[in-house]
Amino acid sequence: MAWYLYLAVIAAGFVAGFINTLAGSGSLVTLPLLIFLGLPANVANGTNRVAIVLQNVVGVSSFHRQRALELHGGLVLAAPAVLGSLVGAQIAVNLDELMMRRTIGVLMVAMLAVIFVRPKRWLEGRPGAAHQSLNWRQLLIFFAIGVYGGFIQAGVGIFLLAGLVLGAGYDLVRANAVKVLIVLLFTLFALAVFVVNGQVQWGMGLILAVGNMLGAWVAARMAVKRGAAFIRWLLITVTVVSAANLLGLFDLVARLF
Repeated sequence: MAWYLYLAVIAAGFVAGFINTLAGSGSLVTLPLLIFLGLPANVANGTNRVAIVLQNVVGVSSFHRQRALELHGGLVLAAPAVLGSLVGAQIAVNLDELMMRRTIGVLMVAMLAVIFVRPKRWLEGRPGAAHQSLNWRQLLIFFAIGVYGGFIQAGVGIFLLAGLVLGAGYDLVRANAVKVLIVLLFTLFALAVFVVNGQVQWGMGLILAVGNMLGAWVAARMAVKRGAAFIRWLLITVTVVSAANLLGLFDLVARLF
């Protein structure tokens, strides 16, 4: 691979790490690039998890140092997500993802309406709600998110933020910190499934991880300094772009022009 392609991989990783830490869907940048560079789709999916794990190690560490991470709540909510990720990763080893991508695109459009209709909930959360014990609804929500995250990863951060804000009561800044912890934990287990099935290219994954880690470090510091309002507008932007991509709108425009 030419030297400038290594730089492109690191740059894409930086963008993905930044977006993943503040919102989600950064894998919509890195997965197409890995496939373009010649990795089969399932190997690209597994290889991307290497960068995601290391990115979130940096993100968790940074949020923890800034005292923005609620460790206990994150670990409780991570348990069903980890179980779900094992199911999703096993499905991803052999299953075509097109129909799920379209379905998730539709759900993201619906989520936009929720973000606009109830902006105060996203900015302030529900005081005290995040400290309640795990209930059956949260168990199902985070298990389902874990299944999706184990399956394809791309966009899982957006759904985690929705679950953490609307389902668990966090504001966006605290939700981002907990989200990073949950993704770290369930991606470790999902990565193991891909490794066992020989669907990880370690060299490319570690190169990509350099960019992801840098992006996560910058984003974690920015999240605490800029606050929930900034994150909300970034989340809206990322959700619009991600939904358009998953629904094939970019491909349609390209064919028209």
